[in-house]
Amino acid sequence: MLTVVTANVNGIRAASRRGGLDWLVAADADVLCLQEVRATHEQLHEALAESGLRDWHVSHAPAPQLGRAGVAVLTREQPSAVRTEAGQAAMDGLGRWVEVDVASHLGPLTVVSAYVHTGEADTPKQVEKYAFLDGMDARLATLRRAAARRKGHVLVCGDLNVAHREVDIKNWKGNRGKAGFLEEERAYLDRWFAKDWVDLGRAHGGPGPGPYTWWSWRGKGFDTDGGWRIDYAVATPGLAGRCTGAVVGKAATYAERWSDHAPLTVTFA
Repeated sequence: MLTVVTANVNGIRAASRRGGLDWLVAADADVLCLQEVRATHEQLHEALAESGLRDWHVSHAPAPQLGRAGVAVLTREQPSAVRTEAGQAAMDGLGRWVEVDVASHLGPLTVVSAYVHTGEADTPKQVEKYAFLDGMDARLATLRRAAARRKGHVLVCGDLNVAHREVDIKNWKGNRGKAGFLEEERAYLDRWFAKDWVDLGRAHGGPGPGPYTWWSWRGKGFDTDGGWRIDYAVATPGLAGRCTGAVVGKAATYAERWSDHAPLTVTFA
């Protein structure tokens, strides 16, 4: 069995204070993909040193701006390779993409932790988001071809900041024309999931609506389940065929939340 958890921690130090690292330890995963780490290498290792994750191997791509973005992959075993750049100018050096190669009983496996820009319709922020998605499109194709050559697999995890379809956002009517639910953004996911990649959250989460993975800290959205499904585990088809489940770990109550996102746990036999 292989277990992978992906979680936007909304700041590793804040998540630690709220009990998030305890949750991740209890998940008993083999691989952890984290987004919005918001820490330097030193700060990340300091936070982990006080948890049951202290002895894990950490592959971290921090953002150039302090307190922003940052992604990491934590593995029990040392990866055979780590790449913090995707070879795409719009993606590299932003703290939004990290890849690791690990051995598994499934065969050679590349695991990615990704954090796509939030964006803002009709602004330069949205232009940056589309540039990143274009780069991601190219990188996914490269990873898929490389995996096919070595008879391996790819698992891309993270906060993509796009709700794919109407069943992936509670108030989809009110969010038409807004970043995160623009037709142009959703078209990327349409292409990826049409043939070459499988959205494990939807494949194992039923037809929807939901299960959602993000709710605002403000208002009653969490209590009324007025959320968005924007956190994904995306697999090449062969790996998807070995997936036995994809479960969203929504907190039982608002008070027990340790991030504005819920972790997604995927398992493979």
